[in-house]
Amino acid sequence: MRTNYDFFKKIEFQQGVSLVELIVFILVVGIASGALFKAYAYSVTRNADPVIQVRALELAQTRLDEVMALKYDAATPTGGIPACGATGGNACDNTTDANMNDVDDYNNVSDTPYTGYSRTVTVATANNLKLITVTVAAPKGYSIKLAAYRANF
Repeated sequence: MRTNYDFFKKIEFQQGVSLVELIVFILVVGIASGALFKAYAYSVTRNADPVIQVRALELAQTRLDEVMALKYDAATPTGGIPACGATGGNACDNTTDANMNDVDDYNNVSDTPYTGYSRTVTVATANNLKLITVTVAAPKGYSIKLAAYRANF
């Protein structure tokens, strides 16, 4: 008499993998790892970029804040009233000098706060407004430019 157990005994199950399955597996893993290694290599070459960008932005913002906190002009009194060039006020000077106490004094001032970083300030005057532009050149060709207007008040 034949039982269900005997039926399963006769079936031979395959053990291991065939050569075709092994080759397909190697191809799939090779393609996947190639894409993964390419992404990894890209991230390794770019891993310092955020640090460079943040440092450049901090340098530009610090200098811009420093210049914006100064008086509009050497002829502007403390407190800004009356504004230079206004009725009852002194005439605006708009020239640079070495005392660094007003916005104009920073025109074309450059420095190197860190190795590989250079920072330049330019000041352009038009219609009682001074456009202050701070440009920071950083390593790997990265550059950032921040600008703000300072009004005569």
